[in-house]
Amino acid sequence: MRSKKDLVDAMYKKHKISKSKIIKMVGIVSSSYYRKPSGGKKGNIPSKRTFHNTKGFVLQKDVVASIKEILQHEFIDCGYRLMTSYLTRDGYIINHKKLYRIMQQEGLLKLGDRINRSGSGRKFVKFRKVKTSRPLECLEMDIKMVWIPRVGKNAYLLSVIDVHSRRILKDYFSFNIKQNHVIELLSQLLENYDYPKNVVIRSDNGSQFIAIKVREYLSMIGVQQEFTHIATPQENAHIEAYHGILKKEVFKRFDYQYFGEIEQILKRYVKFYNNRRLHGLLGRVTPMEKWNQDKHLIRKNKVTA
Repeated sequence: MRSKKDLVDAMYKKHKISKSKIIKMVGIVSSSYYRKPSGGKKGNIPSKRTFHNTKGFVLQKDVVASIKEILQHEFIDCGYRLMTSYLTRDGYIINHKKLYRIMQQEGLLKLGDRINRSGSGRKFVKFRKVKTSRPLECLEMDIKMVWIPRVGKNAYLLSVIDVHSRRILKDYFSFNIKQNHVIELLSQLLENYDYPKNVVIRSDNGSQFIAIKVREYLSMIGVQQEFTHIATPQENAHIEAYHGILKKEVFKRFDYQYFGEIEQILKRYVKFYNNRRLHGLLGRVTPMEKWNQDKHLIRKNKVTA
């Protein structure tokens, strides 16, 4: 469909009568017909000058130089709104929207020399699903809070599972779990085995797991450590599933009151889980049956420290 302006042009070309008459006949405003599009953005053209209380009007390059001078301070790393305040203190009269445009054009909204510490040198999970060919190829560990009624506070259960066999290899139950407890548990767990380079231990980003001493220990013995991404428990699915089973089969079924009471229940349950509980994804066999089936693939040290 043609616009009214095109219709005016067509009628004028065909009949050669006054355009003003045609415009009235078509029913548009004269200014709308004669207005020409600017071809650019709407609004006023941004000013290239900025007023300074002592220097008068200065060019944009002078404003940029002032911004960079402020950002050179070892502790100043700010956005355009705070920078507006700094420039105002220095004598500039400048709107924060204008400053945003200037800083955006000059690439000053985000400094390039910031240090990214989001990973802190950690290796994160690359593949969500784990495929294993033998026991002790990929382990997962996690900490679960356990409420102790008589004490009125949480205890903590640290569990380590072998992904291939689903066997609970080791656990530690205490009111306090720190990095030295993690190192001691892993040391006891791995001392009877060689440490092939492709052994991986997965965990979330708990402070006990990302601790430098823990990472240094695992690196020293040749065990790889990788971390799940934030809010992705599915990347640590096997140990998460085990702790979910504990909730259903232990914590919701036993009316315990004391730490020692639930500690003994957990010890009995781990023996049951490893030796008696059939696992559907293993083909309806127990974790120990799966472990024994494939344990010949693990090289053991003849002499232990």
